[in-house]
Amino acid sequence: MEGLTGLQRAAKTCQIQIMSDKKKPHIPGLNPDHIVDHLPSYVSIQDRSLRILFVNASFKRDFGDATGRLCHTVYKGSPDICPNCPVRKTFRDKKVHIAEETVKLSSGKICQIFIQTSPILDSTGAVTAVIEMATNISRVKIDRKELITLGQSIALLSHGIKNILEGLQGGAYVVDQGFKDGDLELAQKGWGIVNKNIFDITDVVQNILYSSKNRPLKYESVLPGELLEDSVQLFREKAAAMKIKLEQQINPTVPKVRLDAAAIRRMLHNLLWNALEACHNDRKKNEHTVIAKSDHFDENHFMFEISDNGIGMDKATQRNVLEEFFSTKGSAGTGLGLAVVDKVVNKHGGRIEVVSEPGKGSSFKTIFNLTKPDK
Repeated sequence: MEGLTGLQRAAKTCQIQIMSDKKKPHIPGLNPDHIVDHLPSYVSIQDRSLRILFVNASFKRDFGDATGRLCHTVYKGSPDICPNCPVRKTFRDKKVHIAEETVKLSSGKICQIFIQTSPILDSTGAVTAVIEMATNISRVKIDRKELITLGQSIALLSHGIKNILEGLQGGAYVVDQGFKDGDLELAQKGWGIVNKNIFDITDVVQNILYSSKNRPLKYESVLPGELLEDSVQLFREKAAAMKIKLEQQINPTVPKVRLDAAAIRRMLHNLLWNALEACHNDRKKNEHTVIAKSDHFDENHFMFEISDNGIGMDKATQRNVLEEFFSTKGSAGTGLGLAVVDKVVNKHGGRIEVVSEPGKGSSFKTIFNLTKPDK
């Protein structure tokens, strides 16, 4: 009886009003004696050794019936007590405590929980147990992270687009001056600047659209070699203007496969442009080459490989290069290009292998299953 009285007081502390039998209203489908089982939070009662004495229905559903087990073995599968355990603090000072913890559900899923603890007191005022209420805040954490990422992306993209627009304005001014002065060579130079920035703004917008939409893949039967050849042709003129040799190596024995052709073209586009920029930014070599290859990887897989002898990357850069908004180009990059590559490859069930060395260049292999096309 003392335990029940203490539980009522603790529940009142948490602003849950348990009515006396005389005042209980009749609510169809609700047994007031089991009201704690209707709570969406995880409720448990623990003793001084952190052994669980009671759990509600929500707790059982996600962690199993943990009655009789130590809380840290249930939450984390660990023999060690959590360093900032709020239950222990409540046993010490009889106060309400809060905490955030990363825990593992019985399904194996990792989640974040927000914990509140309150003491259960006997008639002498001694703490006999602690009631703990925990709420799964994983979705809130994800939303918060997405909002932070959105803010970062707006800042990065705004700066990148601003630079492109300034380039367009500068190119347009040179074109105007060329026409005013009757200087066709100057006008052509200005148009080259305009054309470059049109390409850049188109590239940024297409990457934004692809990264922001989670559209389903539209599979079709295609030859990987043809996709690669089409993509390389788009960059022939640009590579020549940058004085970079662009080569293609296509194995004609790679059969038709089922891919989202538009997504793969976007992937190849980003990889080729990344390779050309790596060469363009390398001031230590006189000659630069980008090689685009489609070939068998093994008997069950084929690959696209884009390699260059540009500036290369150190280990730290390689670890982060596929992360969204990570860029080594400062204000000249948005950090979307290779992140989009990663997204395309993952959606196709493929994988990426990156090999790079500072000063020597980089190789990006995107590896996919060989699948039979529709007849």
